[in-house]
Amino acid sequence: MSSLLRTQGDTGSRGEVPELRYEQGGQEQVLTFARPALYDLSANSIGGEDFWLSGRFEPTLLLECARCLRPVEFPQKLKLGMLLRYSPGVEAPHIAEAESGEEVLLFGDPSLDLSAYLAEVAIMEGPLSVLHDPDCKGLCQVCGTDLNEQTCEHAARVPVEEDAPHATSSPFAALKGLELPDE
Repeated sequence: MSSLLRTQGDTGSRGEVPELRYEQGGQEQVLTFARPALYDLSANSIGGEDFWLSGRFEPTLLLECARCLRPVEFPQKLKLGMLLRYSPGVEAPHIAEAESGEEVLLFGDPSLDLSAYLAEVAIMEGPLSVLHDPDCKGLCQVCGTDLNEQTCEHAARVPVEEDAPHATSSPFAALKGLELPDE
């Protein structure tokens, strides 16, 4: 970005990253991928201290099955587009709202590290939960046995959510017969 700031032109970068390091809640986090994530980015000057970042990012996230915790690969093909603004007083790059109402990535160091931005995009575009198989049976709630591989002595006694009657499994079951006056 430093050469781009001097020339007010265009620049680009392509390659791959095995992981991204970023800060969250004051702690350094690492987002690892199943294989190195490809990226192809370009930044174009749009006047003054503003630039347009565009390109693609193709990570394969390593997630855990929501029921049995097996690793699940989740490939993504992300199209990127973000307004960048150079502001010398900014210590760490962060997303803020521009005067126009759109999001802008503010940065103060000409050697801009996009790790946090790419990690945020990948995480935000990823699913909240995944299953390694739609028919995943999960783990035994008592002993932790993976019920996809074997049964345990508890499996017959522990109700699986779809087998459990909703009237007794819901905290609102006591309200089922409640009659309310019409207003």
